[in-house]
Amino acid sequence: MRFFHNTKIRFMEYRWHWIIASTVLNLVAIGLIFFGPGLKLGVDFAGGTQLTLKFKSEPDLGRVRKALEALGLGDVTIQRFDEASAHQILVHMQNPKGQEGDYTSRMIAALEKEFGGAKAIEINLEGSDALRDTLAQADPDKVGGTVDERRAHYKPMSDAILGLRKQVGVVSGPDQLAGLTAMSAATRAYLTQNAHFGDFAVLAADNVGPVVGKDLRQKAIYAVSFSLLGMLIYIWFRFKLQYGIGAIVANFHDTLITLGALVITQRPIDLPTIAALLTLVGYSTNDTVVIFDRIRERLKLERGKPLITVMDEAINATLSRTIITSGLTWAVVMALFIFGGDVINTFAFVLVIGIVVGTYSSIYIASPIALGMSNWIEKRKTANRRRK
Repeated sequence: MRFFHNTKIRFMEYRWHWIIASTVLNLVAIGLIFFGPGLKLGVDFAGGTQLTLKFKSEPDLGRVRKALEALGLGDVTIQRFDEASAHQILVHMQNPKGQEGDYTSRMIAALEKEFGGAKAIEINLEGSDALRDTLAQADPDKVGGTVDERRAHYKPMSDAILGLRKQVGVVSGPDQLAGLTAMSAATRAYLTQNAHFGDFAVLAADNVGPVVGKDLRQKAIYAVSFSLLGMLIYIWFRFKLQYGIGAIVANFHDTLITLGALVITQRPIDLPTIAALLTLVGYSTNDTVVIFDRIRERLKLERGKPLITVMDEAINATLSRTIITSGLTWAVVMALFIFGGDVINTFAFVLVIGIVVGTYSSIYIASPIALGMSNWIEKRKTANRRRK
């Protein structure tokens, strides 16, 4: 299927207009990164704690933020997670600058104070062993004996509560305990009287210290840098050095503009974002290689024809393929961006911006740079021959 037949667009004729426009955009992106709001680092790179919370009903994000900001530890970021009906959120809190430590317990305590009650047992927050020990100490079944014997008696009951939590997310009241066959009537009555069935449950808790975050930042920089270097070496050997330089300049262009978009939208940069940037580098390079391959093919078939003419013909010949491939990929990524949920939203956002910019740069950045480098090399060779 082809959308464009026998097009004769003179792409290279206006190359300087596009190079100037791209240079301005890159300078704006650099200004935003280094002199403007700057990159917003996620917990992976800045260090901090992330909680995955599930609420019984629609969570009041204002109350969540207020409770956590009252701790005075670091910036708080809240994202919705999964479907809206699931009432799940991701809460990120950065560690105080330069400080190590896991602040999970303080965050949970603050939320428990905001949403919890006065009773000692938190059904939705305590782990299986903590529930077991609490029941063993209270001993509602009057088991007696040693602590270990009581623990062994109440262990299946605490495991049953944890299994119920995994099944329903948040245990909303004592009525839900009635279906637990492993639980005795006396224990159920004790929990009904003494336990608090809170508004939320902690599904997961993760912590990254500042030292680990710094190490991850360095590795992310290495990953992007080595990927660009690998692309340069690959295209150098497959084509010529000037083509490799053109492709690398295009990749830098794509990455900078995408980072600028992340700064403008203040989206956090985490490991999935780096994965998206690496995907963007690979996709943009693949698009560039297709054009360069057609240029090399035509140079062999049409010897003596000016390089600028050959490049225009090669880009026109691959234009249909470029539009169809990039368009379909962009449509899929846009669907992920709109319907994929908050967890992969930034990943999809990077690709939505990157595919458009990468397709543009393959034509208006990589090819003009390769053309300019080739003309410069040819002038040097001509000058050297004249000296001899």
